[in-house]
Amino acid sequence: MYRWNGWGDEQVDMPLPEAAAEMLNELVGSTAPGPACTKEELLSRIPESRIRQPISLVSTEPEERLLHSYGQSFPDWVGFRFGSISRFPDAVAYPGTTDEIKDILAFAEKENAVVIPYGGGTSVVGHLDVPDIDRPVVSLSLERLNRLLDINPYNRLASFEPGVRGPHLEAQLKTHGYTLGHYPQSFEQSTLGGWVTTRSSGHQSLYYGRIEDLFAGGRLITAKGDLQLPPYPASAAGPDIRQIVLGSEGRMGVLADTQVIITEIPASDDVYGVFFPSWDKAVDAVRSLVGAGLPLSMIRLSNPVETMTNLIIAGHEKQIALLKHYLRLRGLFDNTYCMALIGLIGSRKNAHTGWRHTRDIIKQYNGVAVGKSMGNAWKKNRFLAPYLRNILWDYGYGVDTLETAINWDNVRPTMAAIESAISSALSEKKESVHVFSHLSHVYTSGSSIYTTYVYRLAETAEETMDRWQLLKSRASQAIVNAGGTISHQHGVGTDHKPYLSAEKGQLGVDLLNQIWSFSDPDMRMNPGKLS
Repeated sequence: MYRWNGWGDEQVDMPLPEAAAEMLNELVGSTAPGPACTKEELLSRIPESRIRQPISLVSTEPEERLLHSYGQSFPDWVGFRFGSISRFPDAVAYPGTTDEIKDILAFAEKENAVVIPYGGGTSVVGHLDVPDIDRPVVSLSLERLNRLLDINPYNRLASFEPGVRGPHLEAQLKTHGYTLGHYPQSFEQSTLGGWVTTRSSGHQSLYYGRIEDLFAGGRLITAKGDLQLPPYPASAAGPDIRQIVLGSEGRMGVLADTQVIITEIPASDDVYGVFFPSWDKAVDAVRSLVGAGLPLSMIRLSNPVETMTNLIIAGHEKQIALLKHYLRLRGLFDNTYCMALIGLIGSRKNAHTGWRHTRDIIKQYNGVAVGKSMGNAWKKNRFLAPYLRNILWDYGYGVDTLETAINWDNVRPTMAAIESAISSALSEKKESVHVFSHLSHVYTSGSSIYTTYVYRLAETAEETMDRWQLLKSRASQAIVNAGGTISHQHGVGTDHKPYLSAEKGQLGVDLLNQIWSFSDPDMRMNPGKLS
């Protein structure tokens, strides 16, 4: 059972070690518990539905409307925790077949309603925001569309319905000996359709590729009819229409049958812990590793502040103390060293040989390998980090993340600029912020930068949002000034929309708007996003 007002499964918690609470109290300040509006309070505020004649696939029940009125962005959290959310869909639709998707879109046309496709509800940038308009709003839930439709091992292709969540998708492939290998942080709750329409990236994208590398084709149901996307392995027949569907965030229509490229489950898939003496040494080492042609599945490199934070949050104080003692003996000192997780994947022989060459490069940059125990712990807990949002809010702290990608020569100054912008953003309010970053996805020409920041919640929703807006806007402007993308893996939604033209150019934005206008002339599909 998923939490209605937080992240994840109600039966799962991520406790905050006492040392971590003390650290935040020292760095950010003491707090009072964050607010927790009750479901009953919010249900009492839901207005009467504007849907006149619902059909059997459509529910206007208040609780279902509430649960489909937000995602997981920080403004969403403020809305359901403070009780300040004010806009709700008028109905929730539950198609079980692609024909029923068409029935719902026809129903929406009859009602002059807009439609917001809803997958796992994990958007952190406002994809699910209900627009403030006079028309009715229908949330189109894809939860019943979660089946494996076909698998073709010979072609290494599989076809799924779009509402399949990560664990269910992988479980269905595993019975055939295959994997998609797409593991975003939201893996346990997010859906294949959501991955495609937001251009997501998984932890092991260095080996398996991003979702645009895995998306082979399928079918998009639009107001103009079905758009077929054949799974050609390659084509020179003009621009690839699949690239328009990728990242379209529901503006063009509803993704139905979704074909993806699958891979045999590898014999070896290990993650090793490594420490480097400084950030400069670490970044240079990572860049060298990426260019060495090794069978790497991932490299995740934390800067010194994130390294310190992660070690404290991990708990296990005796083991961490022994680790720090060992690193000091090897010439690495607290507050300057950086932790990396490096994955090797493939056949056992290739992975073993790859790790041997990886260690040679690590040594060139004075790195210290500490074995697989740290990597095993990360693999075991890698989807638990978002649960910290629940406990941190209970302590009175807000936490949010942002990410970009930029070429190697600008990685270091861009990270410094982002962190500086966030650190100083609330100084006029005499508030402190704890900020730290890591490189989460690396490429031949550059890397993503993933930044997390923690700050104190205010007494009111308005002031809490004001603080968040300052943090978000200052960081986003730093990204734009540096020439980075406004979103490496989270999409655009409403939070990043003000910065879209800086990346695409006004001509590019106008071109996208022409596509949305053609495929959706009545502005029915998720209006207000990407335009």
